[in-house]
Amino acid sequence: MGGQDREAERDAIIAALVPVARGVAATFGPVCEVVLHDYRRPEKSVVAVAGSVTGRVAGGAMSEIGMRVLARGDEAGDELNYVTRTGAGQLLKSSTMVLRDSAGTVFGALCVNVDVGAIRQAHALLGALAGEGEGHGAGDPVTAAAPVTTFGNDLDSVVEAVLDAHRVGRPQPWAGLDRAGRLDFFRSLDDHGVFAVRRSVEQVAARLGISRASAYSYLSQARAATDPTSKGDDQ
Repeated sequence: MGGQDREAERDAIIAALVPVARGVAATFGPVCEVVLHDYRRPEKSVVAVAGSVTGRVAGGAMSEIGMRVLARGDEAGDELNYVTRTGAGQLLKSSTMVLRDSAGTVFGALCVNVDVGAIRQAHALLGALAGEGEGHGAGDPVTAAAPVTTFGNDLDSVVEAVLDAHRVGRPQPWAGLDRAGRLDFFRSLDDHGVFAVRRSVEQVAARLGISRASAYSYLSQARAATDPTSKGDDQ
């Protein structure tokens, strides 16, 4: 199958899934959102949105989860029934199912987000009416352990959120990190898929106050330390 035929095949898969997304969202009601992604256009990967849980809109960018899938390429697999939180603290139960063409190439994803918080509130209300104890709240282990995921319609804002999260978790500023610490920082960003999108190296360099060349050098060294066969600078 030639390149044009492969693109036509991918377009057909995306088109066929648009009504599926609508049907799934309609089945589960207002607590459910289904987002269809085409990773051939990372900055505008959202092709269709059914339901409204995270505020995604068609034409929006992928989330941190999408960047991670994109970074893994054809090695990416489905991520099912994981719990995450939005930046505003909204608890979600989500599944990300990768889309492949007939050659096995990953080119998109179908994502389902369920507002667990709304369901728990309804459960707690029914329990209170029935005279039962309180349901799960913000202090229960599942809620506390859920990682925060940025669902933004602008890819730059998603990258910024990942950078902010990494900086918060580090006691030393960039200038205070030794070479090993700096490589570890770039390796962690790379594992999160930050460098799988365009202009991300320049964005990271600007945030850290270093040159673009230095950022590429750190990234190359970080990848080489993980995989000696990596070329590092291929973007």
